[in-house]
Amino acid sequence: MNCWIGVERKDDRRIVRLAGEFKLPQVSELLAACDIEHFAVELDLRDLVSADAAGIDALRNLRDRGAVLVRTPGYIDLKLNA
Repeated sequence: MNCWIGVERKDDRRIVRLAGEFKLPQVSELLAACDIEHFAVELDLRDLVSADAAGIDALRNLRDRGAVLVRTPGYIDLKLNA
């Protein structure tokens, strides 16, 4: 399974949806899609199946910089808060 990153722009914020398997090759694409320096970001993770260490680190980094993670699957939430 691959990773899909969808972006919806609403005024001064972005809703970014992440689905599938999030791995190192997609990290730079997610960071660019979020553009957290210029927008408030909500990351919808309801369809995220798995993430490798680089993916988890990227999600933590975005969260620490102000992105709001919503609908996070339990397994991913455990990894994020480990």
